[in-house]
Amino acid sequence: MATETLNPTQLHLLKMFSFCKTKSALESIKKALMKYYAEQIDKEMDALWASGEMNDAKQEEFKNGHFRTPYKQ
Repeated sequence: MATETLNPTQLHLLKMFSFCKTKSALESIKKALMKYYAEQIDKEMDALWASGEMNDAKQEEFKNGHFRTPYKQ
């Protein structure tokens, strides 16, 4: 089994989590991280729409498509 080194972000978060002593503190951290990633997703989606890579037809395709990886037997 190969071991992986933690990246600087993971190390920083681990250090920060050592100060998280309550359930409410954990919830606040979770909300902050979710907000950050939601903002990043919004920026990426705006860029895809602006570049033309995303459009109404592709959005409909995603809405109605089945994109699961088939199971191997």
